[in-house]
Amino acid sequence: MQKDLVRKVFSHPIYLIAFGFGAGLSPFAPGTCGTLVAIPLYYLIHSFSLVNYGLILLFAVLVGIWVCDVTERGIGVHDYSGIVWDEICGFGLTMFAAPKGWLWIVIGFVLFRLFDIVKPWPIAWIDRKMPGGIGVMVDDLMAGVYAWIVLQLIHHFHLF
Repeated sequence: MQKDLVRKVFSHPIYLIAFGFGAGLSPFAPGTCGTLVAIPLYYLIHSFSLVNYGLILLFAVLVGIWVCDVTERGIGVHDYSGIVWDEICGFGLTMFAAPKGWLWIVIGFVLFRLFDIVKPWPIAWIDRKMPGGIGVMVDDLMAGVYAWIVLQLIHHFHLF
């Protein structure tokens, strides 16, 4: 299946986006690889105003719902681990209004991956219950919200 999937991903632009430009094809930790792809994308927009950053993120999420839905139907697996556009958007949400600097990118990355992997309530429930592209996206966006809250608290209380 892997060869067929690789061919599908690189021959279909929607799948290519959903798979984080190929990062989701990694045989090891595709979600982490997808989040790594989010870092340079974040770096491109981190200096934009909060309104513009938020609008770009909203656009990425709305497109992502459609892209993830089309891709999961196309490959026939709900929330396939190689679909990582949701990680890219979740990390983007984590970093909304984040302090500038590589330390904060690393902290945001670690926090997002932690919440995405552990899936505290209600993330795990949402992951199981919501179908389609919205189901793919929402659990990672919730992980992004949790990570955002902790990141903001760390910054607010000067813990780093």
